[in-house]
Amino acid sequence: MELVSDTARTFDEAIRKIRSKYSTMDVTPRFRRPVRIGGFFGFFGREGIEVTCALAPRRVQAGEKAEKEKILALAREPKEEGGAALRELVKEVQALREKISSPPAVYQQGGAHPSIEKISALLADNEFSASYSADIQERLKKEFSLEELENFPAVEDAVVDWIGESISIYRQKKAPGPLVYILVGPTGVGKTTTIAKLAAMHGPPIGGFAQQQGLSVAKLAAMSGLPHVERPLDVRIITIDDYRLGAEEQLNKYGEIMRIPVICTPTALEFKKQLALFREADMIFVDTVGRSPNDLVKLAGMKELLKVTTGTSSFHLALSATTKTQDMLEIMRQFEFFGYESLVITKLDETSRVGSAVSAAAQRRVPLSYITYGQVVPVDLRGASAAQLLLRLAGFRLRKDHIEKKFGILEE
Repeated sequence: MELVSDTARTFDEAIRKIRSKYSTMDVTPRFRRPVRIGGFFGFFGREGIEVTCALAPRRVQAGEKAEKEKILALAREPKEEGGAALRELVKEVQALREKISSPPAVYQQGGAHPSIEKISALLADNEFSASYSADIQERLKKEFSLEELENFPAVEDAVVDWIGESISIYRQKKAPGPLVYILVGPTGVGKTTTIAKLAAMHGPPIGGFAQQQGLSVAKLAAMSGLPHVERPLDVRIITIDDYRLGAEEQLNKYGEIMRIPVICTPTALEFKKQLALFREADMIFVDTVGRSPNDLVKLAGMKELLKVTTGTSSFHLALSATTKTQDMLEIMRQFEFFGYESLVITKLDETSRVGSAVSAAAQRRVPLSYITYGQVVPVDLRGASAAQLLLRLAGFRLRKDHIEKKFGILEE
C-alpha cells in the first residue's frame, strides 16, 4: 500500500487534488492534520489541512461495471440516434465521475468523525473536563485511521483503556517508626469519618469487622489496598479539630467502639508531645480542621501546627466526588503547599459520575489512594483502583473481564 499526501485549504479540495493526480487508482483517506499554507518566513500563512491517502489498484465495483457497460452500449447506437445518445452519455459520465471522486458525506465540511462525536458526548455525560475530552479526541485522530474509526466498539474499548491508564494509584511508602497519615481538605468532605474508617481498617477492629462481614482478615486487608499483615497494626488517632462542634466527640465515640486511643491536640506543642508518646505505634492517623481553600491565613496556621511531624509523615487531600472539576482543581491548587501525596475521593455513593475526579487527578498528575462509598465504618472504604472507577462509567460498553485483567480484580 502506497501513501501520498497533499495540502489544501479544505479537506474536500485536498482529496480532489489527490484523486486528480492518481485518477487510475483507488484513493482512500487515512489521516489528516492542520497545517499552515504559504506565507513568508513563517508569517502571513493561511490555515489549511494536509490529507494522507492510501493508493491501491482500481477495483471495478459491480455498480461501476454496469454503468460502464451502459455507456459503451450507448456509444454503439446508430448515428441517426447519436444526438440523444450522446447527451445521455455525457450525463452518465458526469454521474460516474461524481460517484468516484466525491468523498464520503460523513467527512465533508471538515467535521469530526461520528465515532469521535459519540465519544465526546459520552465523556461529557460522565462529566470529564473539556480539556481531558479534547486530549482523548486528539489521540483518536492520531492513532485511528478513518477506516478504523468506523469500528466503534474498538474505538470505545481503546478510550476506556486510555481512561484507565490515566488513573494513577498511590503506593504507601514504608518507613521506620510510626507512619503519620495526615488528612487535609475543605469543610464537609467527610475527613473525620474517613479517618475512622482508615483506623478501623488497619487497627485492632479488623478481626471483628472481618467476622461481621463474613470475610477473612486477609480479604478485608486486601480491600484496604495495603499488604496484609498477620497482626492488626497498633493504631492511634490525633485530631487537631477543636473548632467544629462535635468533631472531637464523634472521633472519641469511634475510638471507644474500635478500642483505639483518640487525642485532641489544638496546639503545636501538644501535637509534638503526643507524637513522641506514640512513637511505638505503627500508624497515627491525623484528622485536621476543615478549611475553605480561600482562607489562606488559616490554612497556613494549620500547616505551621503540623510541621513538627517527622519524615515518616505524609499529607493526603480529601475531595468529594460530587465536586465539579474546576472546583476540584482550585481546591488542589490552594492546598498544594501542604505537599499532599495523594487524593482520597469521598462520597462516591452520592454521584453516578466519576469524570470530575479522574479529570482533576490526571490534569494535576496526583495519584488516588482511597475511595469512600458511604458512612459505614470501615466497609465503605476501598483502596483506590482504576477498575472500580472504570466500571462506573455511564453509557460505555464495559467489558469487566478485560478491565479486571488489565487493571486489577475489583473486590466486591
